[in-house]
Amino acid sequence: MSSQGCNPSWMPEFTAAEIDACAAKPGALLTMELELTRACNLLCKYCYASSGQPLSGELDYAELTDVARQAKDIGARRIIIIGGGEPLLYPQLRGLIGHMHNLGLKMDIFTNGTILTREWADFLFMNHVSVNIKFNSAKPEVQDYLAGRRGTHTAIQQALDSLRQAGYPDEDHRLGIETVMCRQNQEELPEIWRWARQHNYIPYVEMLTPQGRLQDHQDLAISPQEAFAVFEKIRRIDQAEFGHTWISMPPLVGENCRRHTYSCLVDSLGNVTPCPGVDIKAGNIRERSLKEILVTSEVFRDLRQIRGRIEGECRTCEHNSVCYGCRGAAYQQTGNYLASDPLCWHVQAKASPALPPPASRNA
Repeated sequence: MSSQGCNPSWMPEFTAAEIDACAAKPGALLTMELELTRACNLLCKYCYASSGQPLSGELDYAELTDVARQAKDIGARRIIIIGGGEPLLYPQLRGLIGHMHNLGLKMDIFTNGTILTREWADFLFMNHVSVNIKFNSAKPEVQDYLAGRRGTHTAIQQALDSLRQAGYPDEDHRLGIETVMCRQNQEELPEIWRWARQHNYIPYVEMLTPQGRLQDHQDLAISPQEAFAVFEKIRRIDQAEFGHTWISMPPLVGENCRRHTYSCLVDSLGNVTPCPGVDIKAGNIRERSLKEILVTSEVFRDLRQIRGRIEGECRTCEHNSVCYGCRGAAYQQTGNYLASDPLCWHVQAKASPALPPPASRNA
């Protein structure tokens, strides 16, 4: 996967009571994100990890299966395979998926789709893996430009065909469309959302965080006000045509990020961090157990209690009970993971009273 990778709305939701119980219990998890490798066959211009080549000393198969077992032992029900690069390039992926399936863990995989054959689609379907395919544009020239490789759009279409032929999507095999919001595609995002809903794909549209390769491609960036306008167009479509009602809040269209209260990321070197955006290394599974790292980490303690510890305009925001913005954006732009989300239009409206408050336009 080559973007930030926040937990999308199509992942099975936990009850508020389950999330609260997890947040209150030191070292507990409901999900874990697992990065297999930084190897990638694309050079996406927004990649948070600047992926391409595998890193020296990446986790081996035994270490990956062990950390999956550790996650299950402390409550994780689902493993989210994000790759960092492209997970289908990991040579022992089939064995790893089979192992986690045998452990009783549910799985989601994020893939750019360019090497996802019918054989892969059948294997993923058989192992009940939900799939999220990168789809940034219906225009081949835009998709290929953002991916850094010609032919990407065609390969993604072939992957979607393979997944449909294998039986995706259905109730037990969800198919999500991962889309980043940028200047090159912002005008077509409402139509991509409509297309995804019509095909029973779960649309997952996210704002970008200023890190990795994106820092060298500022032509992709849009302002919070421009992002809000896109959110609102999609919100109106989703309500009028598909009966979904929500409030526009970053960083996800139609959803808010709650991962820090019940999840963590283990990267391909074994470092444990809250998420790709808050890339603070709390420890390494080669040195300490996953549970010990989570229990003793200050950053995990803070983020488990984020709504009481968040600072600035986010602390007094009317949406504080359901939203804490993007912690990755806050950390990458300010160096403080507890700061208000600088890319949030609600925050900007509070900081600049002359601006009309976006919340008043959500009716």
